[in-house]
Amino acid sequence: MADSSFDIVSKVERQEVDNALNQAAKEISQRYDFKGVGASIEWSGEKIEMRANAEERVMAVLDIFQSKLIKRGISLKALDAGEPQPSGKEYKLFATIVEGISQENAKKVAKIIRDEGPKGVKAQVQGDELRVSSKSRDDLQAVQALLKGKDLDFALQYVNYR
Repeated sequence: MADSSFDIVSKVERQEVDNALNQAAKEISQRYDFKGVGASIEWSGEKIEMRANAEERVMAVLDIFQSKLIKRGISLKALDAGEPQPSGKEYKLFATIVEGISQENAKKVAKIIRDEGPKGVKAQVQGDELRVSSKSRDDLQAVQALLKGKDLDFALQYVNYR
């Protein structure tokens, strides 16, 4: 019998992020407490730019965007937001969407699987993803449950389950 396997990746669907951003922009344009404060959120290249006339307002824009991401099923661990920066008369905040598992994080996950996972489960790093294989599908499900229980500082998805 061939080994069963799945890949552990850290990817975010760009369209879902775009939809969340558009919903946040619409809510900001319609909310009374954002009238006349120059609050906005938009793509700026690969980054998301939020701006308003006060630091608290920029943080409120970020909060709205985060709530829209959660509603669309996107982990907040995939969002890397900086600190509000004063820029002239307004404050700007840049956020990026983090994708891919770094080599360091992939090794950390592989070590968790080796140390705490069922025996006979192999994990190998392949670029920015991790392939986990075993003869038993139950062992693979145990690995997924183990990783869901860990508080890792990056988002994980499981794909290509065969």
